[in-house]
Amino acid sequence: MARRDGVDGSTDMLYRPAPLHSLDDIAKALDMRPAHIIAPGNHRAAAVAMILKEEASFPHVLFIERARRTGDPWSGDLGFPGGKVEKDDSGSRNAAIRETYEEIGLDLTDSHCLGRLDDIAGEHLPVLISCFLFHIEEDPPFTLSDEVTRAFWVPLSTLCDPARHIETVVHFSGKPLTRPAIDLLGPGETVLWGITYRLVRQLLERLGESAAFQPLLGVKRGRI
Repeated sequence: MARRDGVDGSTDMLYRPAPLHSLDDIAKALDMRPAHIIAPGNHRAAAVAMILKEEASFPHVLFIERARRTGDPWSGDLGFPGGKVEKDDSGSRNAAIRETYEEIGLDLTDSHCLGRLDDIAGEHLPVLISCFLFHIEEDPPFTLSDEVTRAFWVPLSTLCDPARHIETVVHFSGKPLTRPAIDLLGPGETVLWGITYRLVRQLLERLGESAAFQPLLGVKRGRI
C-alpha cells in the first residue's frame, strides 16, 4: 500500500497499485460462470455494449456521454452505447450491435464478443439491461449521433483505482440522490453512476477487484 494524491486533491488516502489485467483475464473471468439472464417480464428490455481495445498492451473501455435532452432519463449521463431491444433485433446482442452503430457509427458485427455480464434491472425505471463485451482491434473514428456528446477511452486500471470510487450527489428526475460513483474525468465533470456503474462494478467483481469500491478505500466527495 502507498500514499498519493486523491482525485479530489486529498493526500491522506491509501491505495494499492492498479492491477494489469489483460483481455484474456477478462474473457476467463466471464467464462468462469454463465451470465444470469432474466426474462424481461414487465420491464422494458434494453442492451448495451461494453467495448474494449488494447492500448500499450492493456485494456481500455469505451464510454460515451449522452446529450442533454428534455424527457430523456439518461440525459447527460456517462454510459455505454445501447438502447431498447426492438422486435427486429433477433435478440439483445443484436440490439447492442445496432444501437452502437446508430449512436457512434461503430459496426461490431464482426467483432469478437468476449462474453456477457449478468442482466440487471433499473433501480428507478422499469428497464432490464443486458450487457455484452466486445473486443475491437483498432481505434476507429466515431460518427456521433445527436444523442451522444462524446466518446472516450478509459484504461481498465483507472476503473480499478480506489481513488476514483466515490460517494456523491447525483440528480434523477430532479431529485438529489447520494450514490456510489466513479470519477472518470476529474473535478467539474460528470461522474459515472447508476446502471453503467453497476455493470462496471460487476466486471470488477469478476476480476477480483472488489477492494476498488470498498468504502474505507474510496474518496467521499459531494458533487451537485
